[in-house]
Amino acid sequence: RDTLLKESDFLSLHCPLSDLSRNFIDKEALRKMKKTAILINVARGPVVNNADLYEALVAGEIQAAGLDVLEKEPLELSNPLSQLKDSNKLIITPHLAWASVEARTRCVQGVYENIKAFMRGENRNVVNL
Repeated sequence: RDTLLKESDFLSLHCPLSDLSRNFIDKEALRKMKKTAILINVARGPVVNNADLYEALVAGEIQAAGLDVLEKEPLELSNPLSQLKDSNKLIITPHLAWASVEARTRCVQGVYENIKAFMRGENRNVVNL
């Protein structure tokens, strides 16, 4: 983890929320990152401690953050991130960033291909546990 934090220019989070991932990015983790690093959270809000992220952005410990999720949505005035108005430091999207026309088209096409395979008696995208 330390090597990843110290060497990454971009750190993009794509993990489920669990006891292991809650506050995964906190004050300690943010201090290990490059001052030029950009944090992207498209996982779950509580994976990143918002108060610690705010402090890191204001102090210049990391360059910027892009968030598709927050600890609590919608963003409340009590969240310190609501005080940041510099879009060069923080961008928050409405948890729809994945929903491009291309992504939705791929999802529908995948369902169509699964139905066709099922009708032909073929296995497709089988997960063995």
